[in-house]
Amino acid sequence: MRVLYFAWLRERIGMGSEEISPPDNVTTVADLIAWLKTREARYEAAFGDVTAIRVALDQEQADFDAPLTGVREVALFPPVTGG
Repeated sequence: MRVLYFAWLRERIGMGSEEISPPDNVTTVADLIAWLKTREARYEAAFGDVTAIRVALDQEQADFDAPLTGVREVALFPPVTGG
């Protein structure tokens, strides 16, 4: 699974994307973020306030309870404002 990080998430984690293989018990977006937070302090810092994070699965906006089954790409980003 490819995970894309945007804006301040990319800055805090130190990369724009990575290929990961989460454990089998990671079945939703919320599980994925909880698992990422355990990897290193930089992930914990990036995902400290999940209310400020949005997610897209295979380029479709999704909720944190969305299943990851069959998902190839997860994008994590702050809310976007238009003008």
